[in-house]
Amino acid sequence: MAGATAGVAKEEFVYRVSTDEEWEELQKTKATLGGDLDRRTGCIHLSDLRQVKMVLNNFYQGRKDLYLLQVDAAKLGEGLIYEAVDESNAFPHFYGPSRSFRPLSIDAVTRAEKLELVNEEFTCSLLDQA
Repeated sequence: MAGATAGVAKEEFVYRVSTDEEWEELQKTKATLGGDLDRRTGCIHLSDLRQVKMVLNNFYQGRKDLYLLQVDAAKLGEGLIYEAVDESNAFPHFYGPSRSFRPLSIDAVTRAEKLELVNEEFTCSLLDQA
């Protein structure tokens, strides 16, 4: 696929915007296949830290049931693929080995923080590092 780079993490961590329901599933079952979009497209949608606020504003505006998960990119291995969505943005997606659509394991999650809405802006200490 043009515009895709596999197996080479550009960042030490990638990030997952997760709903309360997905985060509970991940803690209970130790893995998740994500939400409807992830299941339809066969990959877990992720972001680098600089992209998270854009993702939150574009897809999750006003939601109060969200967590930000910090994921160790090295633990995703060759299943982590960066794909260009436009001329200036390549987003990380986790497909699993050989694009087999494997679940995201809790073992790869190094930190999780509840996202708060303050004056219609999402905030948490992870976002303060962006």
